[in-house]
Amino acid sequence: MNLRELLTKPDTTVALVGATENPRKYGSVIFRDLTRKGYTVYPVNPNRTEVHGHRTYPNLSALPAPPTIVNVVVPPHVTLTILDDAEREGLRHIWLQPGAESPAVMERLTQGPFDFLADTCIMVETGSLA
Repeated sequence: MNLRELLTKPDTTVALVGATENPRKYGSVIFRDLTRKGYTVYPVNPNRTEVHGHRTYPNLSALPAPPTIVNVVVPPHVTLTILDDAEREGLRHIWLQPGAESPAVMERLTQGPFDFLADTCIMVETGSLA
């Protein structure tokens, strides 16, 4: 099953790496959008304890349950670390928001055990499902 299809499943959960409360950043816009659409979203940010009233997790291994999709909205050099963490945790479905990718990130994705989408906004995809 591809990542777009996973978005149609009622039990799909999303770990949003780079979640923030800063309304000018996509980590905030995506969090609010996905939760408003009914998705369970786990905000991941080691520099925050809470995002929009939800507990924030410092990394993928701290999540209360494995997410269906890891959505990444951080700079590429951080994305590489997130991919290592995702592989270690057995998380294979990776969605890179525009700006989270680089040639090194794309090489890591294609060489790893991942199903992935890159340079595609999850808000646009979930919006087309409405």
